[in-house]
Amino acid sequence: QVLLEESGGGLVQAGGSLRLSCAASGRTFSRYSLGWFRQAPGKEREFVSTITSKGTTYYRDSVKGRFTISRDNAKNTMYLQMNSLKPEDTATYYCAAKEGLYYGLGESEYNYWGQGTQVTVSS
Repeated sequence: QVLLEESGGGLVQAGGSLRLSCAASGRTFSRYSLGWFRQAPGKEREFVSTITSKGTTYYRDSVKGRFTISRDNAKNTMYLQMNSLKPEDTATYYCAAKEGLYYGLGESEYNYWGQGTQVTVSS
């Protein structure tokens, strides 16, 4: 069982930055692959980024070069550094964890989810 809690969301102007955190409970955090998803109003939840237990990362094309995913296994925490934010990045951001060595791109691959944190980017 893994409990996840996101923090760090807020309101920022276009071009600004935010860093999201995802704190996890459990002693086996390092074994999980982790991901960030987001859901904008009226839209489906979509994949943003993922990181394996070994640190391999993957991003959706629209955030490549702007977002950086990382994890600190000693702190049981994952991060998403978001730079050069755009209004289209506005969404509720969710962190998720999956068992296994490989990263996941689809929601159904993840076993555990946080409650989400709101990110609003004004133009």
